[in-house]
Amino acid sequence: MKSIKDYVNLEQKFYNDVLENKDSLYSDQFDKTILHNISNIVIFATGSSSNAAYSALPFMSKTTGLPIYIEEPSIAANYLLNFNDDTLYLAITQGGHSYSIIDLVEKFEKNGKKIFTLTSDENSPAYKVSDHVLSMGMPVEEMPYVSAGYSVAILDLMLISMKIGNILGNLSDKVEQDFLADIKGITSKIPDVINRSDSWINENIDVFNKAKRIVWIGYGATYGVAREGETKVTETVRISSWGKELEEYMHGPYLGLHNDDVIIFIDPNGVLEDRVNRLQKFLSLYDENVYTINSVNKYHRKDLDLDVTCNELLASLYMTIPVHLLSFKLSQLKGNDLEKSAYPEFDKITASKI
Repeated sequence: MKSIKDYVNLEQKFYNDVLENKDSLYSDQFDKTILHNISNIVIFATGSSSNAAYSALPFMSKTTGLPIYIEEPSIAANYLLNFNDDTLYLAITQGGHSYSIIDLVEKFEKNGKKIFTLTSDENSPAYKVSDHVLSMGMPVEEMPYVSAGYSVAILDLMLISMKIGNILGNLSDKVEQDFLADIKGITSKIPDVINRSDSWINENIDVFNKAKRIVWIGYGATYGVAREGETKVTETVRISSWGKELEEYMHGPYLGLHNDDVIIFIDPNGVLEDRVNRLQKFLSLYDENVYTINSVNKYHRKDLDLDVTCNELLASLYMTIPVHLLSFKLSQLKGNDLEKSAYPEFDKITASKI
């Protein structure tokens, strides 16, 4: 079985495959008839799929020109199931076995309502119950703790949003081509991002390995990255971890600060960079373990400089790489076998996966 690190190293290939096949993946699914009178988009997702949706959200909003909402499928299916003809519905389940997504899609289909399901496994239950499937364009990820699947889902959502925005007349051909060129440029830099991330992790591994709690703070496109940091560290390292939006952390959670917390900002050098600097300055008065992952490092030697200059809305395509690699490295130091479930009876009892 491949490891999380193996799949991180495959991300460049997967990105190139999706970019090469994007027209066949999405062109036949969306047209002016499908998008007629669409005024908003609702994405149903949970776990890493939800994190991916939040990571793509600012870019999707920019390129479609539409309000976009992310909802938990279980809450939607059981309490909020209202169908609107002017809404485009998307459901994400990378492996295609999520009970909550399958249940939701079945309820849509039963009521004769259209919902598009983004998944990677054509043999999965989600694929079989969905009348409108969007392929992620990558093989099934064999590792139960997804990394490449999360990243490819972000790229898929970005490409889908550009397709929709172009059809609606909200995204010009030129701007679409410029974004595609930027994405290809990011893809070419993935091996260097991996190398820089590995070096940074190794330099600071003693501090990270002693952490009782890791707090991730992001904004814009990196809010979803911070959420993914919480998810992956909790799943694989099995210590306490938070993933917070910048202002959300400043409105209360900072009061739970411990001087032995490891705090990692994920800063794409965007519009809220000054707010990051101010909060980092405050936190450093009480905690010496404050780090920043930057697109381009301007400040501290111990921060991670990924050396990628691009639109901040695209930052989630590469800024999760150090997050996933750190989670993997720490899981190995803790002796956690990620090829085996920590609680094998869980899915059988709860039926959270089908």
